[in-house]
Amino acid sequence: MALDEALCFSVRKGDSPVVLRLYTWEAAAVSLGAFQKTADIDLEYCIKSNIPVVRRPTGGRAILHGDELTYSFSARNEGIFSEGLMGSYRRLGAAFSRCFELAGLACVMKNELERGKRHVRSPLCFASSSLGEISSRGMKIIGSAQKRWRDGFLQQGSIPLTVDHERLRGVFGKFVPSSNRHSGNPIPGGLRDIMPALDAALFKRRIIVAFEEIFSITLADSRPSPQELEFAHQLMAVKYRDSLGTREEKAGDPFCNTAGIPPQG
Repeated sequence: MALDEALCFSVRKGDSPVVLRLYTWEAAAVSLGAFQKTADIDLEYCIKSNIPVVRRPTGGRAILHGDELTYSFSARNEGIFSEGLMGSYRRLGAAFSRCFELAGLACVMKNELERGKRHVRSPLCFASSSLGEISSRGMKIIGSAQKRWRDGFLQQGSIPLTVDHERLRGVFGKFVPSSNRHSGNPIPGGLRDIMPALDAALFKRRIIVAFEEIFSITLADSRPSPQELEFAHQLMAVKYRDSLGTREEKAGDPFCNTAGIPPQG
């Protein structure tokens, strides 16, 4: 989380071009949305099960990370990304839709609210599909959320490959749908539920190809600069390690000033 924010800060300052970061997880962890209540998950279960909990810089609802491919995307609010929240969601959604198409999976991106359909009151990200998100065969296959500043934005997203339903129920309890029959809510699942032979490395490569195709760019492999790593370590120390990262965040962030820089002292 700290590195994602540090990379975005570098992009916003103009010290780095647009950044697409792809990463995986060494062990299970839970990330809460920026304004989400800790009561939405079973913290006691997480502690007993050695599942770290962190609060994301982006909004949205909680995710149990594990066997998945996670991405973050940082850009300035200019050019094709000057269209605001939904404009950037749609553009990034088009790139991921193309990725799934290259993988041979038909999918649909939600571009408008459905009239007459009740909003799903669940703290679990994959319990429902929101505007700009992608589903296939009735299952949400990617969950995304944004943090926006005046000069740029950070979008983070999760693409589950498999889902540990026992652990999922331990973290979210009654909020995990057990059936579509009554609620109409999708049962959280992973890509391998509908693509058993999925090659994760090849899929990652298809994401890169899709982004290059949709945005007419060439992506270059790179690593964080020393300055970005230093800032990430500062953020981790003063923000993301605070009481398991579960502090309740208000409209502003008490750990950062308006420029997103940790205060001195």
